[in-house]
Amino acid sequence: MASEDVKQRGEAAAVSTIVNLAEEAKAATEGVKSPSHALISISKSLAAGGIAGGVSRTAVAPLERLKILLQVQNPHSIKYNGTVQGLKYIWQTEGLRGLFKGNGTNCARIVPNSAVKFFSYEQASKGILWLYRQQTGNEDAELTPVLRLGAGACAGIIAMSATYPMDLVRGRLTVQTDKSPQQYRGIYHALTTVFREEGARALYKGWLPSVIGVIPYVGLNFAVYESLKDYLVKENPFGLVQDKELSVTTRLACGAVAGTIGQTVAYPLDVVRRRMQMVGWKDASTVITGDGKKVALEYTGMVDAFRKTVRYEGFRALYKGLVPNSVKVVPSISIAFVTYEVVKDLLGVEMRISD
Repeated sequence: MASEDVKQRGEAAAVSTIVNLAEEAKAATEGVKSPSHALISISKSLAAGGIAGGVSRTAVAPLERLKILLQVQNPHSIKYNGTVQGLKYIWQTEGLRGLFKGNGTNCARIVPNSAVKFFSYEQASKGILWLYRQQTGNEDAELTPVLRLGAGACAGIIAMSATYPMDLVRGRLTVQTDKSPQQYRGIYHALTTVFREEGARALYKGWLPSVIGVIPYVGLNFAVYESLKDYLVKENPFGLVQDKELSVTTRLACGAVAGTIGQTVAYPLDVVRRRMQMVGWKDASTVITGDGKKVALEYTGMVDAFRKTVRYEGFRALYKGLVPNSVKVVPSISIAFVTYEVVKDLLGVEMRISD
């Protein structure tokens, strides 16, 4: 009888152990997604970012082209004197297609750029938040504006570096007109021509000011947008929150504020980047002046570009095209942020950074 009792107790203990192990294994795997599920989630997130970038940039394509033309036009041959006059001039000389010239290339660049940027921001935010919680020992800690700035800077650098050759080509396609001696027939032709005539390094001309500029620009965009949303949801100062959610209009306003602050801080670097991208293009002077006048456009680097721009054209030249850019930024950044959130919601992708 004693041996029977021992045997039964042993069997009961074994069964209990197996049950406990099964329950622990189930609990451990509840929060683990399968590789296929994770891949689908990543694809949806990238798709949402790409759609957001394409929609927002197409909506402001005419202003984007005018901004670039204002940035690079020669001070001795002024054709574009402002936003309204510049848009009218493009319409009169090049028609509707002129207003959207370079938009195909722009979207080809901005779609992957936006996809990588939004996805990188989410991943960087999760990593930074995890490190912050480990350091502080507070599992309920949330991202601060400074940490969001860091995550946004990381995302901007990654996205900019991954798609920079497309940005250079977009700038040149946008600047050229029907009267330009050098004609790039499209994205591929422009990439191969620059590579063949100017070398592989030419595809990354202006990269340094771009990366430096993207830190405050993208960083502030994300930091201001997310922090402003959090503040409004938690404090609800103007009664804007309904069912713990902000309306589309309110989110658009948050995006406008974020975009305006970011682009104002980083704009001089954008001007220098654009001018450096024209260096080495043998017909750049003709394209920019539009009347056959040749003007040297040689810069030895970012600092030299800053110095020559300020010396020959004054400090205000660093903000050429700021007005159309400001008009563009308000809807562009707003549309991008809100479109991204709406598309992710429609695709059923979780957006909480703290998860």
